[in-house]
Amino acid sequence: MPLLSVIIITKNEAHNIQDCLRSVEWADEIVVVDSGSTDNTVDLCRKYTDKILVTDWPGYGAQKQRALEMATGEWVLSLDADERVTPELKESILAVISNTPYDAFEIFFESEYCGKLIRFGDWWNDRQAVLFRRTKGRFVSLLVHERIDIQGRIGKLKGKIRHIAFPNLFVVLKKMNEYSNWSAEQKQRQGKKGSVLKALSHGFFAFFRGYFLRLGFLDGKEGFLLAVSNAEGTYYRYLKLMYLNENPNNKGG
Repeated sequence: MPLLSVIIITKNEAHNIQDCLRSVEWADEIVVVDSGSTDNTVDLCRKYTDKILVTDWPGYGAQKQRALEMATGEWVLSLDADERVTPELKESILAVISNTPYDAFEIFFESEYCGKLIRFGDWWNDRQAVLFRRTKGRFVSLLVHERIDIQGRIGKLKGKIRHIAFPNLFVVLKKMNEYSNWSAEQKQRQGKKGSVLKALSHGFFAFFRGYFLRLGFLDGKEGFLLAVSNAEGTYYRYLKLMYLNENPNNKGG
């Protein structure tokens, strides 16, 4: 049985996927679940693994659970196509998975916004438990901002995952629109309500929290732009939720 499986979900990630796969080609097994790429993402993945599933898109949580169910390793590392494992993290992973009392490990993420490494704001001290024993974790079925339900003890690892989150403003706007769509639909399923007042108040607080409370201003202009884009995403989430409540068929607002 493989010791470490890496699971990745993709769609039209030809510009990203090779750097991601190169950073984990030392793993025992790589699993890719693709949701219908129209570029050569799948062909590029075949250079690194033959364990590839092309299927529909049920949302982030459900898609990553599909990938998890294909994995056979004792340990699983969950990555996105725009993430890379650093050399230090590779060494930390290899050192612990063969002998540890923990069932999962939190890993620190360092993220880029328009080419700048962000050190403050809403991305400050971002740690996620994305390395876990296969039998001790399960993805919660959320459309977006998925999380892993871990059953067991969680430790911390040295090393980082480099996240090329928003390489340019085109990607910022595209992802903000997509994520606010999915977030609005998710909140509607949870029985939440939206309004203009909620959109304004939540959007304003998102900016204030990221730029002032979490010191986003120390990241210069990119810190300001990140706080603004987070606020915009929150603002549109609640406006789209408002229109979804008025007409459930009005997905995307």
